[in-house]
Amino acid sequence: MVELTLTPVDVASCAPVGLTAIIERPQAEALASLLKAIADPTRIQLLSLINASNNSEACVCNLTEPLALTQPTVSHHLKVLTDAGLIEREKRGTWVWYSVNQDRWRQLSKLLEL
Repeated sequence: MVELTLTPVDVASCAPVGLTAIIERPQAEALASLLKAIADPTRIQLLSLINASNNSEACVCNLTEPLALTQPTVSHHLKVLTDAGLIEREKRGTWVWYSVNQDRWRQLSKLLEL
C-alpha cells in the first residue's frame, strides 16, 4: 500500500479573478442566470455561429440548417440568450437579426478569467 501525502492548495490563487471577492446575492443570482443560459451545447453553437457570421450578426433563417434544428427550437434558444442579455436582436422587415452583446460577453469572460 502506498501512502499519499496531500499538499495544501491556496484555492484563492487558483480561483477565477471574478470569484476572488465576495459576491452579494443579487449579483450571484444574475451570474447564475447567465451561466445557465450558456450551459447548453446548442446555445454555445449559436453564439459561435453568430460571431462567425458576416458583420457578426445572423438571422434565425441562417441558423437552423447548420444546427439541423427547426426554426421554433432555434428561436427558443435565441430567446433564452436574449433574455440573459448575451445577444441582442434587431427586427428588419419580417426577420429578426441577432448579434452577440460584446459587453455582456466581456463580463462573463472576466468572471472566468484565471
